[in-house]
Amino acid sequence: MRDFPLFPQQASTFAGPIDTLYGVLVLLSLIFGGVLPFIILYLMVRYHRSQKADRANAPHGSIPLELTWTVIPLILVMGVFFWGAFLYIQMRTPPQRTLEIYVIGKQWMWHTQHPNGKRENNELHVPVGQPVKLIMTSQDVIHSFFIPAFRVKQDVVPGRYTTMWFEATQEGEFHLFCAEYCGTEHSLMGGRVVAMSLSDYERWLATPGEVILPDGSSGVVSVAPMAAMGDPMALVGGQLFSNLGCAGCHRDDGAGVGPSLVGLYGNQEKLADGSTILADENYLRESILNPGAKIVAGYANVMPSYDGQVSEDQLNQLIAYIKSLSDAGSSGN
Repeated sequence: MRDFPLFPQQASTFAGPIDTLYGVLVLLSLIFGGVLPFIILYLMVRYHRSQKADRANAPHGSIPLELTWTVIPLILVMGVFFWGAFLYIQMRTPPQRTLEIYVIGKQWMWHTQHPNGKRENNELHVPVGQPVKLIMTSQDVIHSFFIPAFRVKQDVVPGRYTTMWFEATQEGEFHLFCAEYCGTEHSLMGGRVVAMSLSDYERWLATPGEVILPDGSSGVVSVAPMAAMGDPMALVGGQLFSNLGCAGCHRDDGAGVGPSLVGLYGNQEKLADGSTILADENYLRESILNPGAKIVAGYANVMPSYDGQVSEDQLNQLIAYIKSLSDAGSSGN
């Protein structure tokens, strides 16, 4: 049974707390679902009308007993609820500074890109002891990014971004799965997560590699060293921003026909209908593909749609560039 453990190894900061909560839930289930039925069965047999039990002065009610079997389960249920809620909030709230990696799911492959431009297929290299935030979208159908050893799983949805974060605690190779049925080769859509020391991760980042891009093309991708890379994804996005003519409308001084994008990401944007919205990745994505959906206050609906003109890969680069114009974006949140 050594090769078939009951649980995957614990390899992230979330693994221990989640396993503890799961163990408590299993224990409570065994108590209420396994022990109580036998107690009930015993009482049914012991006090059956065929048994010679003393039925004199049988009680008709007991307030202490009623309170006991009401209050104790209530305390247990509410305790588990708040325990799970706080753990969920922790898992959904990444630290201020994280290593952001973009993920694109497609039938049937995971494509990842690191901030310095390094790409991978069906693999994800991460440093140990550093929070990692995955910004994920799908190129076709719903997928689900699942790393059992880290106890993290998140649906990857077409047309929008979903995120999750984790922090690896030990070096090694761990299974990566798609946990959402996504077509005939769903079972083959897997890979591995490689957790390594920060120094090894930096050396790995600086090594060029050949990958298949989401559009089906291939080639050797040049990369920049981690220590001096800045954000090459943002640099490529900046070039694309200029090539598409965006810089002429979205001027840094705010004098263009479109709003300035400097300091936009991570802040509230006031819209023409009087409402406000947080300028996160999904807002930026929608503004590029469907600019008429949410018009910024003080500006006309004149921006053309780039839906079908930019790939998912290019969308990620554009968003990385816009985030680099903001102090919030440079913090990695």
